[in-house]
Amino acid sequence: MKNRWSDSGADECVEKYAKQWGEQLALRTYTARLIGAEKELVLHGGGNTSVKVTFVNALGERVPAVFVKASGQDLAGMVPEHHTAVDLERLRRLRALPGLPDRHMLNELMTNRFDFQAPAPSLEALLHALLSPEYVDHTHADSILALTNRSDAESVVAEALGPDVLVLDYVRPGFELARVAAACFEGAPSSAGMVLMKHGIVTWGATARESYERMIELVTRAEAYLAGKRKRRAQTQKGPAITAAETAEQRYLRVAPVLRGLLAIPSNHSDRPRRRFILQALTDEGTLSVVDSKLGKPVALTPPLTTDHLVWTKPLPLWIDDPLYDDETALREQLLGAIDEYARQYDAYFDRHSDRMDSRLTRFDSRPRVILMPGLGAVCVGKDIGDVSVIRDITARTLEVKMKVAETGEYQGLSEEHLFDMEYHVLQHAKLEQGEEPSLQRSVALVTGAAGAIGSAICEELLQNGCHVAAGDLPGRNLDSLVRELKCEHGNRIIGVPMDVTAPGSVAGGFDRITRSWGGIDLVVVNAGLAHASLLAEMDVAAFRKLEQVNVEGTLHVLSESARRFKVQGTGGDVVLISTKNVFAPGAGFGAYSASKAAAHQLARIASLEFAQMDVRVNMVAPDAVFAHGERRSGLWAEVGPDRMRARGLDEAGLEEYYRNRNLLKAKVTATHVAKAVMFFATRQTPTTGATIPVDGGLPDATPR
Repeated sequence: MKNRWSDSGADECVEKYAKQWGEQLALRTYTARLIGAEKELVLHGGGNTSVKVTFVNALGERVPAVFVKASGQDLAGMVPEHHTAVDLERLRRLRALPGLPDRHMLNELMTNRFDFQAPAPSLEALLHALLSPEYVDHTHADSILALTNRSDAESVVAEALGPDVLVLDYVRPGFELARVAAACFEGAPSSAGMVLMKHGIVTWGATARESYERMIELVTRAEAYLAGKRKRRAQTQKGPAITAAETAEQRYLRVAPVLRGLLAIPSNHSDRPRRRFILQALTDEGTLSVVDSKLGKPVALTPPLTTDHLVWTKPLPLWIDDPLYDDETALREQLLGAIDEYARQYDAYFDRHSDRMDSRLTRFDSRPRVILMPGLGAVCVGKDIGDVSVIRDITARTLEVKMKVAETGEYQGLSEEHLFDMEYHVLQHAKLEQGEEPSLQRSVALVTGAAGAIGSAICEELLQNGCHVAAGDLPGRNLDSLVRELKCEHGNRIIGVPMDVTAPGSVAGGFDRITRSWGGIDLVVVNAGLAHASLLAEMDVAAFRKLEQVNVEGTLHVLSESARRFKVQGTGGDVVLISTKNVFAPGAGFGAYSASKAAAHQLARIASLEFAQMDVRVNMVAPDAVFAHGERRSGLWAEVGPDRMRARGLDEAGLEEYYRNRNLLKAKVTATHVAKAVMFFATRQTPTTGATIPVDGGLPDATPR
């Protein structure tokens, strides 16, 4: 493993942070980032770091403190505030206690922070406090776990790392581990580090650099040992040929919606959708080389590498034997049976150990978080893209490390009792607590015509409510700029989907892109449309046909593809058509737009009749006079606005004021108002389908009837 220490990088961190936080914490921040940059050391909030300093309290007293990484904080993005300061002397006094339950330990950590607003310290805070060196680093290094998670671990660790490394048998993280580790260190204070069996490695030093470089040195020793001992490599690679990644990906596109539907948890309320999951796949060569190998199943169906992964992956994955890819009906039954059996086994596991669980914790559902399928790879399951990305990365690293063990020995994980105790550990659950779920956190939406005024507002509103949003529009600068802007705040919950709604193949390809990203679809907002101003006597037929292609045929293509996707997934869904007041109150000189939008509206009404049997609701929103959303101008008003202004002798501001004053409420109708109407239908606040919400400030002639 590469030593990434740089004097210039350290100096830069000191210059940036030392004045406010002190040089020790500045350097602590620097090396924490170096550790976090290595996926072979830590993943997504794993691992922890600390430094012991003198803290000046409100009375001006200089008191010992330990700054410990906040629970769940990603090391790669550390700033000084992400290390929580705790009263060091108070924590060390706890060592005298005969025991300390998790809840009491958490109370001590929280009440002895020097800043009551600071985040909760790491579960390993006591470990850091009771070890005497100034700097302490703890990681779940892949190569170390490949040494410790095996039947001959004790001799292998000694052979690989040498006599200057302490080895501690597995002890449940928390108070007891901290006490045992401190005693072990005090018996050999000149040692370079400590291996925690089936857990990870701890190093220390008088400086940030010393502790960090010891970590890199010991992990490098482990890597070198493993590289020289892969004597079973040939055996693990025997068996059927590895599936081509392209084949695996095509299979995933067919399987994902089926799986997503079968995994969804029925709601206790008839008006609420099922609790769905977001899916992501690993169809790369590395994953396929594991699941397609003879050792794939026995290697994969073993406990996690470290207890830190349990709250993400559960104790075991689900393995599908000989998936029936060529028979969709049989495959669905096969998957359903496997998921049901997994749930029964998880329920039994929970029941066997639930008497030891803190009553204030909530049990996890019984669905698998990782599904392994020969010929496809791994399917990872989470409540949103954030969760499933963590699970995906953990799964990739886990399969790789387990195969390294299989090449040089026999993998051995923790006992079921230890697994349960850490899966239902108070501080582990605290990492996942994020308050009430946003209403659309588990949902996936497609918005066509997303780069315009109304489309962009709908995307923003859905994202603000937790939704995963595919912004569909013609490829180009408008779509690219929208996605770039929204990614700044919403990250991977927004993707751009180049799509021409007039081409069925393009529409189907767009839905495939969504499936590849998130596993399926729950909400389709049909918004793409064109406008054209012309008297009937002067109508250019080619222009009329262009509108008909986009507004009518485009709507048909999107509705048709939506129906096929909803049927396969089988969890219901919603379609919202962005209609117009012109359907009910058309205007002179606007025949092509009014007629084509009326046809689209009628298609949506028919869809409400046809889709209801799938529990798919189809509703319409009919806006009027939406001119812009921020810098994004309405394409409709770009087309008709100039003529309307000339006819009335108004400038742009005057035209907007004219339309505001013509509605009953004298209201300026915005794209955000339209988006709020979409949200009403998307969140299923009433059992409604086939309905139209006017968003026009009140136009009696345009009232749906």
